[in-house]
Amino acid sequence: MNILVIGASGRVGSDLVKQLLADDHQVIGTTRQEEKLFDDDNYSQLDLDITAEKDAIQSQIDKDIDAVYFVAGSGGKDVLEVDLHGAVKTMQAVQDKGIKRYIMLSTVFSLDTSKWNNPDIADLKEYYICKHYADQWLVNNSSLDYTIVQAGALKERASTGKITINDDEAGENSIEDVATTLAAVLNSDNTIKKVFSMQNGETAIDEAVAKL
Repeated sequence: MNILVIGASGRVGSDLVKQLLADDHQVIGTTRQEEKLFDDDNYSQLDLDITAEKDAIQSQIDKDIDAVYFVAGSGGKDVLEVDLHGAVKTMQAVQDKGIKRYIMLSTVFSLDTSKWNNPDIADLKEYYICKHYADQWLVNNSSLDYTIVQAGALKERASTGKITINDDEAGENSIEDVATTLAAVLNSDNTIKKVFSMQNGETAIDEAVAKL
């Protein structure tokens, strides 16, 4: 497939691109960095500013893209412009291009405000509000074939290759396991129009995704 990864230089994004390239996909990664992130014939790079106007974003996206990943994030520095408005503008641009498949990396319980009294979430309230409404727009206002992957806390540790899906607790995730789960979703039509949370667990990733 020809895949656009918005946020290729991030922690999850870089691991995701590596996995997609290993699966022989053509990958276009977006980053504001000038240096090419990956030395691979199947990789190209795009300086895409998601804080720009929607039409400017749309003009840079190739209509021959088969699937789009949104794994970008502001790191809490500009949540309105990046995590909310920027995300929604990419959805609008992709939809207007006639691209259907859109896979969003979100955060655990983004759509369940009843869980937001957790102290860890309370400290990220503005971020959660932005992710909540971006995810709401994708589900309720777009015609995209979306999948929303809601990851718990991201940790710099070795992958396990095993996860638990839709647990009542937030849990933690190896960054590489999140990237592997996102890659697994790509060819899993059963995940279309689905939202699920994930954390490290006891079920192999492909098996867990197949059960959705």
